[in-house]
Amino acid sequence: MASNVQPELFRKVRCGAITALYMRDPETKRLGLWLVPTAKAAKLPKRREVIDGVEFDAMLAATNGRLRAWHIESLVQVKALADEPPAGFAQGRTLRNSVTVDRLAFERQAVTRRGGATTVRTSFVHDRDGWRAHHELTWRAGASWLESTTTVENTSAAPVTLEMLASFSISGLAAFASDDAPERLRLHRIRAAWSTEGRLVTESFEDAQLEPSWSCYSVRAERFGAVGSLPVNGYFPFVAVEDSGAGVTWGAQVAHPGSWQMEVYRREDLGAISGGLADREFGHWMKTVAPGEQFTSPVAFVSAVAGGVEDVCAALTAAQERPLAQLPKSERALPVMFNEWATSWGDPRHENMVRLAERLRGSGVKYLVIDAGWYKPDAGSWGDAQGEWQANRAMYPQGLRATTEAIRAAGFVPGLWFEMEVVGSSSPLWNKTEWLLHRDGRPITGGTRRFLDLRQPAVVDYLTARVIGTLREGNFGYIKVDYNETIGFGVDGAESPGEGLRQHLAGVQAFFRKMRAELPDLVIENCSSGGHRLEPSMMALVAMGSFSDAHECREIPIIAANLHRVILPRQSQVWAVLRAEADLRRTAYVLASGFLGRLCFSGDYMTLRAEQHELVARSIALYREAAPVIARGRSHRYGPDVRAYRHARGWQAVVRIAPGGRTVLVVAHTFADPKTRELRVPLPPGKWKIAGELNEGGKGARIVDGEWRWRPGGEWAGCAVVLRR
Repeated sequence: MASNVQPELFRKVRCGAITALYMRDPETKRLGLWLVPTAKAAKLPKRREVIDGVEFDAMLAATNGRLRAWHIESLVQVKALADEPPAGFAQGRTLRNSVTVDRLAFERQAVTRRGGATTVRTSFVHDRDGWRAHHELTWRAGASWLESTTTVENTSAAPVTLEMLASFSISGLAAFASDDAPERLRLHRIRAAWSTEGRLVTESFEDAQLEPSWSCYSVRAERFGAVGSLPVNGYFPFVAVEDSGAGVTWGAQVAHPGSWQMEVYRREDLGAISGGLADREFGHWMKTVAPGEQFTSPVAFVSAVAGGVEDVCAALTAAQERPLAQLPKSERALPVMFNEWATSWGDPRHENMVRLAERLRGSGVKYLVIDAGWYKPDAGSWGDAQGEWQANRAMYPQGLRATTEAIRAAGFVPGLWFEMEVVGSSSPLWNKTEWLLHRDGRPITGGTRRFLDLRQPAVVDYLTARVIGTLREGNFGYIKVDYNETIGFGVDGAESPGEGLRQHLAGVQAFFRKMRAELPDLVIENCSSGGHRLEPSMMALVAMGSFSDAHECREIPIIAANLHRVILPRQSQVWAVLRAEADLRRTAYVLASGFLGRLCFSGDYMTLRAEQHELVARSIALYREAAPVIARGRSHRYGPDVRAYRHARGWQAVVRIAPGGRTVLVVAHTFADPKTRELRVPLPPGKWKIAGELNEGGKGARIVDGEWRWRPGGEWAGCAVVLRR
């Protein structure tokens, strides 16, 4: 059955290293979006039109028909309540390609170029109900990513209720093969669990059961994400698909602080990825758009690269640099900090903070943070007293201002911990239920925590007085915002529990912006039991985020290196907890871990031995040298895969190369049984010299034949080296 039917190119838009191909189906007239690396845009092969094989001979003869091997997937994926769901065993697995998509008729497409940005706006109209959907794809000159959103505009006379709205949909995942690309496509996801964040998991499409069925009737769909107010709880909002045969990888990140989903979808030869808000099936979300109103999805960052998963991760995380221009001036040099959490474990007192400040004077530390417990009752736990935010009088007899004045006099910017979105069970606000979030008419409770409703002006006013007011009156320059429980799938007060959750979290982010507006020099740390909020929309509001709650664990460098794939190292605050009883090898292991992000000390600084103090001082001096490449660079990991983080074996080295390639930072660690006496990692071409080094013995690394080499002397050793040419 010979045929020449091929996908029709509707429009090609070059966006630097990425080319957007708007492809049209010659039969259905659906318009889809393919992204390809510009260098490979001319290398797409001719597609087969029909499925071949002996299984189809009798069927084709009986129907006198054909089985198409591919169709173009629509670049807008939305499901309206008034339309029927998709077929092909799809219900419960995906809402993609519902009857809503069939009824969205292409209306127009406009390309605008203004202020260095190129935007493609593609509009569709619902052929029965009259409302419109607009997809926008934006590229800024020089960017390695594009931004994608979808807006539903209700231009009809009746309300429109949505059950699903994707921020992006990229199809054509087998475009570089003429068939279904067997054994070539790989799915990459990044998993997250408390204190083991950022694990890269890779599967073949065949293992994920994303291989098309023999007749392409059954939908293949892998839907995953996070549900609740911890957006990095289970997975990071990231997906990538690699065509190993073509050397091309597609990737996406969704910027949203609550429930989200990604989907990998396939029915025929060509697959697709999409993502955005968690839909009705996955996240209990429905949204009603009234006549004359519109609703826009969260932003998604998307890219296509000539390379693998590490390359697409670098392309996507670069999108997180743009908001950093608004940070306080104090953040430009990536200053080192000290957080007393692992020093007092919830019992910070005025006299201890003053002694610590005096001991740290002249050390090179800039931020000194008072962590949880400063507000706790005389009898009780810090973990169930959140809400009133009044300093404990016994701990701070002269008030917080006396403590901050002493901290500033010693040369530091003082910081303070809050868990401002919750109230604890011992707080009077526990029973102020009119201020709290509810589900099914009852206050949502997670252990000893309930949740303030930030949709309410009275709650925002209260937090303005108690949080912003305390920071202003106490002359603080830093806030650590913690968040140690999840709300769950949704809340009362909107057309669906998921929409109520979305509205509340929009209020949370509005308060973050309010803090920055009222206190422009305030440095904000985003902590959510460590790494539960490390997603782009939250990181855009803060100076840095806590990388993990793995405070003193041996797996710290593993987790910290993982996070280079999804957040910027300059925003990844890494614990370096110092213990007086630790030997120099353990101390160097901890200190070197901090070079994988923002170096944050804690622990027994007051009682360290002299040789430990000397090692800490050298680490701070070297960190100043390393800061520019930590701030901007490209990371490459070397070493065997580590399977069991709690029982790590082998070694790893992260080589981070500054833009221009004239400075390199190498951070290396050995774990149990490294199986090598000397670590070797390749360096970029050039004549390199060691400009500074940190390890237990002070020296030991060398450069031989274009390689960085180090003899660590055994297990559980760490080293950080700055190289220049």
